[in-house]
Amino acid sequence: MIFHRYHGLGNDYLVCHHSVASALSGKQIQRICDRHYGIGSDGLLIDFDDAEIPVLRIINPDDSEAEKSGNGLRIYARYLFDIGRVGHQPFLVNTSGGQVRCEVTEGAHQVIVDMGQAKFAPSALPASVEGDEALALPLVVGGHTLSATLVSMGNPHCVILVEKLDLTLVKQLGAEIETLAIFPKRTNVQFVEVLDRSNISIGIWERGAGYTLASGSSSCAAASAMRKLGLVDENVTVHMPGGQLTIRFSGDFQVNMRGPVQKIATLTLDDDCFWDMPG
Repeated sequence: MIFHRYHGLGNDYLVCHHSVASALSGKQIQRICDRHYGIGSDGLLIDFDDAEIPVLRIINPDDSEAEKSGNGLRIYARYLFDIGRVGHQPFLVNTSGGQVRCEVTEGAHQVIVDMGQAKFAPSALPASVEGDEALALPLVVGGHTLSATLVSMGNPHCVILVEKLDLTLVKQLGAEIETLAIFPKRTNVQFVEVLDRSNISIGIWERGAGYTLASGSSSCAAASAMRKLGLVDENVTVHMPGGQLTIRFSGDFQVNMRGPVQKIATLTLDDDCFWDMPG
């Protein structure tokens, strides 16, 4: 079983062919993503090479499926470039969260993704909240009263505006916010501090993965929420523990993301990895 390991700002994924993934059970995928008993990863990117337009499936470490991932898409685009299926010209990728346009630039070290339109209707996430939009929605979680703005980037996001970013609070409250009853499919969570009109700093709790150093769709959602609230301009640098991404807005909240990708290794997993698994 061959896997290609990449990271985007410390958010790492394993890329594999769908023939490899189809031979794996949910428990085996969890084992592979485990950082102590497997290879270790923030998720699995499954490549379908038998379609005219590349098709990407994204599996979280808990074996749930993500509709879309910004870092995952950048990594997948770099993988397609590395194996020679695409060049430097823009190309399309199909995900369950919608079709996106990708472009590999600067050799292969920067990838641009048009992530589509940020949507603020609660039904788009989905979220059980009344109204056409949920902006600065009060949430009481773990004894804290939070101000949340709900955004869909093809996957669900709950963006919490704070005066000062505290990553300890992200880790403390992330899981509880992810699983609030108002989010029937759970949600990604971002805590956001606005530094100025061109810069924000965020901490990320990723649905199905937990605390992560960086996230592309989270960066897009956080910047979109701050743009919707009138706190940032059309070009925003998102600062995360893993590094920075550049977000640009055009039209009606059309979101363009640019950031780096690095290849770590190509790995072969031995079947012996699974010998002591229960069940």
